[in-house]
Amino acid sequence: MITIPYLTAVSTYFSYGLLFAFGQLRDYSRLIFDWCSTNNLQGYAPICLAHEDFYIRRLYHRIQDCFNRPISSAPDSWVDVIERYSNDNNKTLKRTTKSTRCLNLGSYNYLGFGSFDEYCTPRVIESLKKFSASTCSSRVDAGTTSVHAELEECVANYVGKPAAIVTGMGFATNSAIIPVLIGKGGLIISDSLNHTSIVNGARGSGATIRVFQHNTPAHLERVLKEQIAEGQPRTHRPWKKIIVVVEGIYSMEGEICQLPEIVSVCKKYKAYVYLDEAHSIGAIGKTGRGVCELLGVDTADVDIMMGTFTKSFGSCGGYIAGSKDLIQYLKYHCPAHLYATSISTPSAQQIISAIKVILGEDGSNRGAQKLARIRENSNFFRAELQKMGFEVLGDNDSPVMPIMLYNPAKIPAFSRECLRENVAVVVVGFPATPLLLARARICISASHSREDLIKALKVISKAGDLTGIKYFPAAPKKQEEEKDRIKLD
Repeated sequence: MITIPYLTAVSTYFSYGLLFAFGQLRDYSRLIFDWCSTNNLQGYAPICLAHEDFYIRRLYHRIQDCFNRPISSAPDSWVDVIERYSNDNNKTLKRTTKSTRCLNLGSYNYLGFGSFDEYCTPRVIESLKKFSASTCSSRVDAGTTSVHAELEECVANYVGKPAAIVTGMGFATNSAIIPVLIGKGGLIISDSLNHTSIVNGARGSGATIRVFQHNTPAHLERVLKEQIAEGQPRTHRPWKKIIVVVEGIYSMEGEICQLPEIVSVCKKYKAYVYLDEAHSIGAIGKTGRGVCELLGVDTADVDIMMGTFTKSFGSCGGYIAGSKDLIQYLKYHCPAHLYATSISTPSAQQIISAIKVILGEDGSNRGAQKLARIRENSNFFRAELQKMGFEVLGDNDSPVMPIMLYNPAKIPAFSRECLRENVAVVVVGFPATPLLLARARICISASHSREDLIKALKVISKAGDLTGIKYFPAAPKKQEEEKDRIKLD
């Protein structure tokens, strides 16, 4: 867990207190002006109350130029960011016809399949000509093509499961499928930092939800013990089923799940394991098969394997892989399969082609090179950031590396300074993170060259000095030179 320096926490609270106080003052002034003006909504209840969007109006709007930046190119290692301006203090932003070429440190394009690929792109274009851009139907009506059947077989073989089902949206994979797997009388035990899609799916299921401390198997075991002993609320009957939900790589922390220990605990207490590999599948492991391969966990010990195609595979959609009985059940009951439009055929073809490249079935070793490069790039970049004195979250091999900012004033300062130096970064604050834990989230790609990373490090170091976010002392240069000399010897 993150421990905030005392002075940093005090200054952060003080900054938010000032913003809140001035925001309230402006709201009271607004009430006076609104009372004097007339409107045509007499007798109507307000659609949005002042306190409901206070954060958006008084805090977010001040720095919204740092978010939702439009681009006009493929999300490759370099990207064209469209310039915007505002005439009303950032309440509205208008696009210009100009764009800036920036080094892209914000996309989930982990293996570089998000732009043109010599193997994937021609096959996607051919699929587009043959099948069109959309099936215009759900999977159970007229939305299943030969490519969809091939994709599900390909995914199942890739992750090491008997069968798989594919949906057209990654977020909906969790939010629509978890309620199908469990309902009233069931128990979901969720990691405290699980993604919103998991939270929404768990809430929509009607099952009882309990939370365990982030990535802490010992606390998970205590929660399981207590819940099995107590049983269902009021009746104390045994739970109908228990599902433990974790992620492979946590997208806001960059940490890799302690899967072997969690699987061991779940086996002991007969609980099902639901693994979300949105950020780990394709990005880690010797052949890109995710956290199971990296940590040596047998996929047979993970009951439900979920993942998305929006990161490493350069496409869209998500999947659930599991036993044949499970997948057959989901195909009859899952609303994302029954009612939603199926994933577009060109998108499905992109995924199939990307998997073939990763496995070397395209006749080259580009897939192995991409996997080696993303691992080298991630570990190099993380190590260099830590040497500079930044507080960087996450584990080695993870391509996600959050840099802690904390103070609200440092969110726009860091983002704008990086953009000024033609480096595009993503900054994240409340409500995506706790109020005090604002951060910049760096995502590394296999398409980044070493020169790209060195440029990014120089810009980030400069921005870090200007904004004061180097919370640790930098490594002495002499010590670094000595380490390099020892390595060479």
